[in-house]
Amino acid sequence: MESLAQTCQTDLIIHPEQLPVNIGPGIISESEAITNNVGITADLIHGDSPLSPFYDPSLTRFQRVTNALRHSLARRRSIRSNNSKSSPLEVSLTPVSGFYLMKMQVGDPPIELMGIADTGSDLMWTQCAPCSRCYKQKTPIFDPKKSKTYDTVSCKSQECQSLRFEHPSCENTTNGCRYELYYASRAYTSGDLATETFIFDQNLAFSKIVFGCGHKNYGGSLGTSSGIVGLGGGPVSIIRQLKKYYSIDAKISYCLPHPNSNVSSKINFGSNAVVSGPKVMSTPLVKKEHDTFHYVTFEGISVGNNKLAFKSKESRKTVEERNMFIDTGSTYTYLTTDFYFKFLFALDKALNGTPTANPEGGFQVCYEKPANGKFNSPTITAHFRGGVDLVLSPDATFVEVNKGVVCLAMLPDFSNDLVLGNSQMINYLIGIDLENQKVDFLPTNDCTNPN
Repeated sequence: MESLAQTCQTDLIIHPEQLPVNIGPGIISESEAITNNVGITADLIHGDSPLSPFYDPSLTRFQRVTNALRHSLARRRSIRSNNSKSSPLEVSLTPVSGFYLMKMQVGDPPIELMGIADTGSDLMWTQCAPCSRCYKQKTPIFDPKKSKTYDTVSCKSQECQSLRFEHPSCENTTNGCRYELYYASRAYTSGDLATETFIFDQNLAFSKIVFGCGHKNYGGSLGTSSGIVGLGGGPVSIIRQLKKYYSIDAKISYCLPHPNSNVSSKINFGSNAVVSGPKVMSTPLVKKEHDTFHYVTFEGISVGNNKLAFKSKESRKTVEERNMFIDTGSTYTYLTTDFYFKFLFALDKALNGTPTANPEGGFQVCYEKPANGKFNSPTITAHFRGGVDLVLSPDATFVEVNKGVVCLAMLPDFSNDLVLGNSQMINYLIGIDLENQKVDFLPTNDCTNPN
């Protein structure tokens, strides 16, 4: 993010392990979670799917592609502007289109949330009443005063101090821990760091989950979502909190359905996050200076049988480790500029297509779609350390951006960090396992029943 700031207040925080075992109907305690080896499942829906509450039937499929591109480019600009050791590696979200939504409930009595599932950020937050300034959202805005289980978080708590803000300070404060986030797309949220009960798909309720309760939120680019569900590796991400307070294994699995599909999928946590079978491929997770992003080692790409090795800019002989991160919040995949154009050269040789320009701009490489409606792309395979070979879905690699025009859904970038975007994850069950420091990939044709 472009800048972050924090102020904090009060002294008392209650952790889930301090709560009694029998808290109430459906509420899970730490001892119950351990005894029953609890796993969690929640619905996952693409924002452009007709099943999404944010679906706009007035938009054409071409307009949705253009919106997704704008979102992806704005997000990438934010990552570049913050990619330094001196500042926290947070990312911008401009969720106009091209994102996936995670459904859950919050509070007692509960209300439904539809937050953007984002492996590139940590803090989960939602809009809260009273709003001094809020954007319109489809689902009701959460009112903490109407919940029996809402509580603010202490300024001196570990959760408050673990937020990676530029100038953390607890001086001259009288209330609870405050958060303030600015996004590169001019979106903005600020409010109270708090704890609340969150309910997932199987009516499992987890109390004292830390989240941001945003009373001042700005930015039309945030669409009509409730907020963000942070699935990064940092201490305040929901993955880390479920591990710390409920001993639920720090791992998730998800399968991303095609944006135009009329199906929802699931995202799984803990013991439910199973990726198994003889076709599973695994690559190591590799830590970098910031623990938010899930880094892997990208080794190259193949166009048909032509394999292009990705080499470090420094040595040109070896592959730099931890060079790509997995980002569900980015629609498209980004490659370094020199490697991107090397890839394009190989792709152009393998294609019999007629190059053309995209009238909307943005995409680098476009072709005319044949009159028979079939654009024949060579098989494109991404290679990762550990012998992982991801055959990319043709429908996700080339997208129709205008009538008769298809464009490559991969883009160049001048930074050293590569991004695996959600379009290139389609048709794979993916497991991010922070316990064993690995990422699993299982090819599937049905995200409603991926195993």
